[in-house]
Amino acid sequence: MNALLSVSDKTGIVEFAQALHALGIKLISTGGTAKLLAEAGLPVTEVAEVTAFPEMLDGRVKTLHPMVHGGLLARREVPEHMAALKTHGIDTIDLLVVNLYPFEATVAKPGCKLEDAIENIDIGGPAMVRSAAKNWKDVGVLTDASQYPAVLDELKQNGRLSDKLRFALSVAAFNRIANYDAAISNYLSAINEDGTQAAFSAQANSNLVKLQDLRYGENPHQAAAFYRDLHPAPGSLVTAKQLQGKELSYNNIADADAAWECVKSFDTDAQGGLAQSAACVIVKHANPCGVAVGKDALEAYSKAFQTDPTSAFGGIIAFNQTVDLAAAQAVSKQFVEVLLAPSYTPEALALFKAKANVRVLEISLEGVQRDGKTAWERGQNSHDVKRVGSGLLIQTADNHELQRSDLKVVTKKAPSSGQLEDLLFAWKVAKFVKSNAIVFCKDGMTMGVGAGQMSRLDSARIASIKAQHAKLSLQGTVVASDAFFPFRDGLDVVVDAGATCIIQPGGSMRDQEVIDAADERGVAMVFSGVRHFRH
Repeated sequence: MNALLSVSDKTGIVEFAQALHALGIKLISTGGTAKLLAEAGLPVTEVAEVTAFPEMLDGRVKTLHPMVHGGLLARREVPEHMAALKTHGIDTIDLLVVNLYPFEATVAKPGCKLEDAIENIDIGGPAMVRSAAKNWKDVGVLTDASQYPAVLDELKQNGRLSDKLRFALSVAAFNRIANYDAAISNYLSAINEDGTQAAFSAQANSNLVKLQDLRYGENPHQAAAFYRDLHPAPGSLVTAKQLQGKELSYNNIADADAAWECVKSFDTDAQGGLAQSAACVIVKHANPCGVAVGKDALEAYSKAFQTDPTSAFGGIIAFNQTVDLAAAQAVSKQFVEVLLAPSYTPEALALFKAKANVRVLEISLEGVQRDGKTAWERGQNSHDVKRVGSGLLIQTADNHELQRSDLKVVTKKAPSSGQLEDLLFAWKVAKFVKSNAIVFCKDGMTMGVGAGQMSRLDSARIASIKAQHAKLSLQGTVVASDAFFPFRDGLDVVVDAGATCIIQPGGSMRDQEVIDAADERGVAMVFSGVRHFRH
């Protein structure tokens, strides 16, 4: 049996080659890989010896040769193929180990130049991988170090690879080539004529990996599956570990994502205030129906639940802190579909075991960074995608984080320090509420949420009605509006309900009319300068 090894990422390759050699497999290699194996004391044949042709053009041409591709592509069960190999003195290659030039890592570096990107486009590697993957019945092709153990296990046990493993390796190889080519296409088609990089490439290629088939979609007559990005952001829903409960449904996943993205935005950012670090978000039908911060998970949950106990029934609950026994006892008193948190105490998990149907998810926030990092490093999506008829709408994600210094007081009356804290809190919540969004808050807690109405007035009225049903007083609350008030009537509705301070983007032709109305009503108002439509 012959194995050709040519890897850019040399993680584990020496140990893998040593194991292959111990099994009596002949090692063939190229360039730096061959040198590394030889230095480790392994007998290795250079590809140039096999092809009787030296590497040339700075290594650009070395494996593009019939002596290599003939050995990979020949079908062992076809006599004519084997006769052709014998005639031309070509040996079969039974195992190919290739990972590609690091194109994705290269273009991800700040200041990457086109010349560097081009030099990291692999040619011979993908060609060999395709040849081996096409001939999977006879050749095993490895494209990642994580595949080494499974291959060694079968070789040690059976002396050969099973059809099942070879086919799985072939599929993984074609997937790798597809993702590699997609990355090249995305990068190159975003380069403008002047050499600058466009925000959106001329061709958008998706790199998605299926996590699971779902029982059905949004409704039972719809089929569905759950996919993740090839390289998911740390701390995102797709990285969750399900600790217990039934299989997640399509709607569970959609609502859980809404809850998780909202709750992890509360991170004790000193510039943005919000000194209380524990946060809880309750979501129903993609909208937050209760959000609060507190000194611990129990207090945050208790406050969030008060906003709308009716809607919280059968909701999705997310925490940004460890769920301990006290919080678990409070949550277990209500019907909850999905629970999300970075961690749980053993006592909390033991309590939830009695509710076997509750889906308990653990999502590590380790690796999530702040302070000027990329969206991915901050655990955020870089782009949002929406499907339309035979097309896609793609936009940069709404990752704007409002700071206290961004606020512009536009009324005669200025907010107090406490009101500023609540304004920032309300603004964070409004960002995750479907438009038109109106959010009443007080003391780090939502008091009334109006969402998804065609009229901003109706959203304001619904928020007031919700507060009344929950027996919460809106007197002295602050209000966040995701977009500007086009007329003073919206402001009058929230002030009539009890609000004394408002945050809105501003930008209407009638801003002055609304400001004058706020001064007339004796309330404070600040402009954020940023709109948060969410459709």
